[in-house]
Amino acid sequence: MVRVLGLNSGSSFDGIDVVLVDIQNGADGYPSRPTFIAGESYDWPEAVAEQVLRSFENQVSIFELCRLNYLAGAVYAESARSFMRKHKLAPGDVEVIGYDGQTIYQEPPDHARLKDYADDTDLVGRWLNGPFGCGLQIGEPSIVAAACETPVVTQFRPMDHALGGTGAPLMQYLDYVAFRDIGPVLTLNIGGIANCQLAEADRGRMMAFDTGPGNVMLDHVARLRLGKPYDANGETAARGRIHQPLLDQVLAHPYFHRPVPRSAWRLDFGSAYADSLLDAYATLSTEDLLATFTEFTAIAITRSITDHVERLRDISVLIASGGGTRNAFLLDRLRAYLPASLRLAISDEFGMPPQFKEAIKFATLAHATVNRLANNIPAASGATRFGILGKLVLPPGLAQGI
Repeated sequence: MVRVLGLNSGSSFDGIDVVLVDIQNGADGYPSRPTFIAGESYDWPEAVAEQVLRSFENQVSIFELCRLNYLAGAVYAESARSFMRKHKLAPGDVEVIGYDGQTIYQEPPDHARLKDYADDTDLVGRWLNGPFGCGLQIGEPSIVAAACETPVVTQFRPMDHALGGTGAPLMQYLDYVAFRDIGPVLTLNIGGIANCQLAEADRGRMMAFDTGPGNVMLDHVARLRLGKPYDANGETAARGRIHQPLLDQVLAHPYFHRPVPRSAWRLDFGSAYADSLLDAYATLSTEDLLATFTEFTAIAITRSITDHVERLRDISVLIASGGGTRNAFLLDRLRAYLPASLRLAISDEFGMPPQFKEAIKFATLAHATVNRLANNIPAASGATRFGILGKLVLPPGLAQGI
């Protein structure tokens, strides 16, 4: 077995999760389901979090963003180093540290126009004229590699973008690794944005797509109206009533007309969108707002699955993970809409604590990168071919020729 560290700070931006997993390869040469060993969560320092939140709204200069990239790298490094010290891990005990960085911006490809750029004669035009996807993740990996004296793999999305893919979601590789022996299964990650994956042994039949909002709008209302980072267990939402005009409006969001594979970000469902709704429905109680947005998340997830997963009759379980699984009211509403034949399970039933599955994902992706294993799923992202996602940074201790 090989021990790997994974870090994650997702679209919810509610802290940095760090996990230690053991990974061994199966008979087919690909990793088997990772074995979770330990996990910890670390807060973003308030002074840094304030800058990251401003960057989400495009309110920092390019000079400020440059320094923020290094600053975020130092936060990731402190989290990883603190974890290694607590769990008595020395340099050399861990094969690699994997993390994506904090996503600041994400722009999906225009799939309808990609066919016009099928050859490679105009590489510049792919991005100058817009059909290829792009994104920005911050958290300088050199700082992590130097502080932890461990190889680091980060920024997994750009290679998928270069191959014409969406770059998001990225959960499908872990789901292939973890569930190819029991598939087909559906998985659902409810972070700030929610995403769904169809996983099975035949990667050519897999699919993945963002379903729309997860916790992002719920958390925004909780911060503004309750002065809390989230509505614990959905208790406030459970006391509210659904406001049908508001629900009808959000369900008409143009995002749901995009074909799969598709990806969402804060530009779709973030604070600007939520604030516009809060202004338009200012007289609604906090309870009713949260109840309606919870219903929105549940319906968006269910409709995305029933509209786009054609093989539902072959699938009996939906394996959920992410912070949204701690919201009992949201899970109740989700069960109310899901097909009766689809059992909603939580990922810890399969050995992966739901709050740490995204960090496990990056550990698994990084292990594949350093072992030169194809770790994208073209059928799921729309990429033109298999590739190796992630950028490798080596620590100073591995330098030769000194």
